[in-house]
Formats: sequence, structure tokens, C-alpha cells
Amino acid sequence: MEFRIADTFTDSLAKLTGDEQKAVKTTAFDLQLNPAHPSLQFHKLDKPKDHRFWSVRVSSEVRLIVHRTETSLLLCYVGHHDNAYQWAERRKLETHPKTGAAQFVEVRETVQEITIPRYVEVAQAGPPKPPLFASTSKAELLGYGVPTEWLDDVRNANEDTLLQLADHLPAEAAEALLDLATGARPKIAIRFAIADPFKSTNVPPSPSDPFAHPDAQRRFRVMANVEELERALDYPWDKWTIFLHPAQRTLVERDYSGPARVAGSAGTGKTIVALHRAVFLVRANPDARVLLTTFSDALSNALRTKLRGLISNEPRLGERLEVHSMNAIGRRLYELNFGRPQMASPETIRELLKEAAGAVEGNKFSLHFLLTEWEQVVDAWQLDSWETYRDVVRLGRKTRLQEAQRAVLWSMFEHVRSILRARNLVTYSDVFSRVASKLRESAHPPFEFAVVDEAQDISIQQLRFLAALGAGRPNSLFFAGDLGQRIFQLPFSWKSLGVDVRGRSFTLRINYRTSHQIRKQADRLLGPEVSDVDGNTEDRRGTISTFNGPQPDIVVLDSPQEEIKAVSDWLTKRTKEGVIPHEIGVFVRSAAELERARAAVEGAKLPYKVLDDNVETTGRASISTMHLAKGLEFRTVVVMACDDEVIPLQERIETVVDDSDLEEVYNTERHLLYVACTRARDHLLVTSVDPASEFLDDLRK
Repeated sequence: MEFRIADTFTDSLAKLTGDEQKAVKTTAFDLQLNPAHPSLQFHKLDKPKDHRFWSVRVSSEVRLIVHRTETSLLLCYVGHHDNAYQWAERRKLETHPKTGAAQFVEVRETVQEITIPRYVEVAQAGPPKPPLFASTSKAELLGYGVPTEWLDDVRNANEDTLLQLADHLPAEAAEALLDLATGARPKIAIRFAIADPFKSTNVPPSPSDPFAHPDAQRRFRVMANVEELERALDYPWDKWTIFLHPAQRTLVERDYSGPARVAGSAGTGKTIVALHRAVFLVRANPDARVLLTTFSDALSNALRTKLRGLISNEPRLGERLEVHSMNAIGRRLYELNFGRPQMASPETIRELLKEAAGAVEGNKFSLHFLLTEWEQVVDAWQLDSWETYRDVVRLGRKTRLQEAQRAVLWSMFEHVRSILRARNLVTYSDVFSRVASKLRESAHPPFEFAVVDEAQDISIQQLRFLAALGAGRPNSLFFAGDLGQRIFQLPFSWKSLGVDVRGRSFTLRINYRTSHQIRKQADRLLGPEVSDVDGNTEDRRGTISTFNGPQPDIVVLDSPQEEIKAVSDWLTKRTKEGVIPHEIGVFVRSAAELERARAAVEGAKLPYKVLDDNVETTGRASISTMHLAKGLEFRTVVVMACDDEVIPLQERIETVVDDSDLEEVYNTERHLLYVACTRARDHLLVTSVDPASEFLDDLRK
């Protein structure tokens, strides 16, 4: 008997208390081991639309809804008695007549009339809005997976009712309609015969099996053994560990002739694809070692935690799959080849540049300019002679320099370089440059494959290291990132460093994390297209969110005290609605504003933690600077202290030498605010003290 679970089961399980979840897990294990065991109490439902739905008693209060046939058992939903029965009475499991995919269908007659949801603001007067799909044939709608009984509702839907209607449809149908409404061409999932990496056998699915369709596999999963079920039940809130969208699965499992990159705006599942790709590679190559990496220690810690959940029933895979930040793996490989590196601290570099500048008579360059020129040009590109500095194209550095000015600058930089050599100190750019040179000489790389998350923020020498590690082998390099979230690095050409992703660059367009309202508001901070130096363009206009939510709140207060009280009151209201502390994140631009965030959370009487690089959020509200927000997500988010001169940060603006350099400052500051706002799933509050940041005008447009 095939034993499956549905994503609706894991979603509902996550909403139960800890004790209730334990009881459900015990019942689920019993059902998998022996569904005929006399201790299991099956009950027929009184008013089912699908007579194969049964109720299984978990406790006096909790019921498990299963779909049972002679050859299969599917865990569908779990909840308190009345809630569970109502869920089952409103649904049926069907094979779609055109696509052939298994899908839960809400029974149309059990759903109240589709009306304009309360989240959509509609003018009191005005002509009715036209139907969006009146000219779309029923045959075409069926091809997108729309259930037959919902065809009339779909053809009558307008832009005000579409999002609410989409909540009642199977995911593939909802996504296709949202694509059509935004002018995009829906991608229809084709049944394909790729072996399921979660199964212990390598047998392609049967073409006639409705559960083998890609759209069915995003919501139903066979549990081949107790270990797989245990993993699914241990992480019910992380259903991405079990269920993948067909577009994601295709990117995870395909072969690439060279370096590949997956892009997409915040919330589209890039990190999920990267994690599954790393696990897929280590499963498919039993003798290979795989590196999963990202640009910071905080993000690598978050990846390690997620990976632990993904391979919890196969822990030995972790012996060949290593997770490190880029700098950590750089230091380790440097130590293996050259001995432990003595790192030059930023303070040391600053003092050496200050000393060198003081020795040059008539020097007019500011210390800030010297620091950024060193970090972004000389050290970043590992320039080791006057000729290389004289001729380098200073990409991203807008201030033009004549040759005589460059000569003066080089005299200072050469002074710094000579002292670093004398003291045997190295920078991270030195580390990666030397390791890359060593790898190019070696026939045996330390890793056969590398998967890089948040790739938009890796540095020049880190990319050179990865290029040397991949050495042009098929499938050796896989990148995931979003140019719209670039915070730490100036743009540079990947192609010039041996990493050409043209023709192997893909964009994810379905946002799973953030409501339509929050995503639409946050997208106003960025342009419709973002391009890299090599001409690869990420078009953000086709991105859709899969669920609806309340409109974000943007509030400007008269004083910090009023802001603190407003945020406290707003958080208190959210908690009364059922939001629990660990579902709350509060972000500010920098450490100087953390005290305002603390006061607001304390005013709401919530337990909290100010995050560090370990990014542990369990059980408490999280307070953090925007730079640590990457990789996090919360049901409820507050972005505080968005004041004028705070974001964009006045200190950065004042250090700009050339007016044209302001563009880069403004871009990265916008990206920071975008990252913070898109950590929110359902609720977003953005606050400031008057005068507010100019970016809030963009958010309100």
C-alpha cells in the first residue's frame, strides 16, 4: 500500500499545539506501519462529497482526515473535530480531466459567493470592472488545471475578485490565472519521467499515475519509509523540505553544461532551490563532495539549520556535503595549502593608509576615498604593480582619475602592500587569490560541485576561487541570487573571471513567502528590470504572489516616543489576533536605532532577542539591523526608524567624493529597505519620525 502525505496535512499539523502534534505523529506512524491495526479507529463521514475520506481519531479533540483506497492511504488534514470534518466535507480528491494531475478540489456549492475581499480598496462609485478571462476558452482554462466546476467563476472574475478566487483553486490553476492577469504566459507543467530523488529506488513514475504529474508532486509525496515520514512530521512548517514546485524541481534536477544561475525576487524560493540542488548532487554522485556556501557566517548558519531538516533521515549525506561561509572555506583551504593566515584587520588597513597619506605632501584625497579605492579596486582586483593600477578599468568607481593622480595614489597603496608583506599579513582577497592559483595547478579539487546562495554579494576574488574550483566541468557551479538584493559588493563582470551563465540563467516568478500586497508595495523600491555587467537581465514584472493579505501600514510620527508607542500598540494588536512572538521580526537600519526597536517590543511585553551572526530566532521576537535580515522570514514584520538621514544613511552620503557615486549609495540603501520589507509574510508596518526617508514616498506610490 502506498502511503502519502499532502501539503494540506503538514500545513494543518503546524497549527496544532506541541502536545497535539506529538499525538498526531504517533497516529501517523501507526497508520504507515499497519493501517489495519485494531487500535486505529476509522470513522466514515456523515456528509462527504468524496466517500473515500475517512476520519481517524487521534485524541478526544483531534481528528485526522485520510483518503483511503484499496492500494493507498493519503494523510490529508488534521485539526479539532468540527474543523477537520468541515475541511473534508468541502473537498474531494480528483484526477483533472485534462492535465491528469491529482488535485484537491473545493466543492463549489460549499463556498460562499466570491466577493471583493476586505483587503482590496474599491472606490464607492464607478463602472463594474470587466471580467479578466471572458475571452479565454474553457478548453484553455482546463489546460491550466482549473477544475471543471470552477470554470464559470473564473470566466467572471475581475481584478478585484481574482485574488480571493485564487485561494479556492489548485495552485497550478491559481498561478496560471495570475500570470494571465499580469500579461505573462503561463508555464504548463509537463509530465516528465525523472526519478524521484526522495525515493530509495530509481524507477521513473508511471505516466498513468495522477500522483506522478509534476503539479501533483508539489502537494503529494510518497513516504517510502518511517524515516521519511519522521522528517516530514518533524518540520511541518518547512514544507519545502518535502514539496517542490515543478519549476523548482526542474532547475534542481537538470544537467547544465556550464555554470548556472537561478534568479528571482525575494520570496521566490531561490535558497530552497539551492538547498535541494546541493542534496540532489550529493545523492546523484556517491563519490563526490559538495560545497554549499554563501557570503556570510549568519547565512551559512541558517543554511546549515535548513539542511539539517532536509537530510535528517539521511544524515550520512552530510559527510560529503559541507556548509561554510565563503570566508570560512577560504581560510580553511588557505591553511591547508599555505599555513594559518594572519588576517589584516580593517583597523590595520585604515591606519596604514592614514600613515601613507600623511607621508605624501599635498595629498588631497580623503581617508574614506583611499579606503574605498583600496577595498574596491586595488585589493579587490589584486593589483600588484603600477602598470596594472594605471590601466585598470575602475568599474563601479565613478570618480575619474588622471594618470598623475593615479601615480600619487599608487605610491600610497604600494606603501601599504609592502608593510603587509613585511608583517606577513593578508586580506581575504589575498586568501582567495592564492587559493585559486593553487586550485588551477591541482588535478584533484577539494569539492567536485559548489552551490552558492545569495551569489549577488560574493566578491571578485571569491568568484575567481569558484571559477578555479569548477574548472569548466558540467554541473560544477550553481548560483542562486537576486541582483535587487545586492548590498555589499559593487557590480563586476562574471564572464571576465571565467563564469559565464549566459544561456543558463533562469528566473523564478512565483512568490511563496510574501502576500500580494506586501510584494507589490516593496517592489516599488526597485526598477522593473535589473541587469548585471554581462548583460543578463532579471525582469521583475512577471512575479506573482500566491496569497492575499492586508495592506502594509506606512506611518510617520512626530517623535521617537510616539513611534515607539505606535509600534507597541500595533504589535499588541497582532498578538491578540494570534501572532506569536517568534513570528515577529523588527528591523532597523543600523545599531544606532536598535534602542528604539527594543523599547517598542518591550512596550508590547514580548520576549525578544537582538540577533547576532548565529541568527537564532526560536521562541522570541527578533530584533536586528537590516544587514542581518537576509535569509529570514516572519509572519509579521516592523521596519522602524526609516527617518531622513537614517536611510539612506547620511554618513555614507557625506563621504561621497563625486556626485555620480551617489547612485551606488542610493541603490544599496534601497536594496536594504527592500530586503527588510520582504521578510514579511502577512503583516508589514513601516514607521519613521518626521521628516521621513524619501524612500517612503516611493513605497506609497
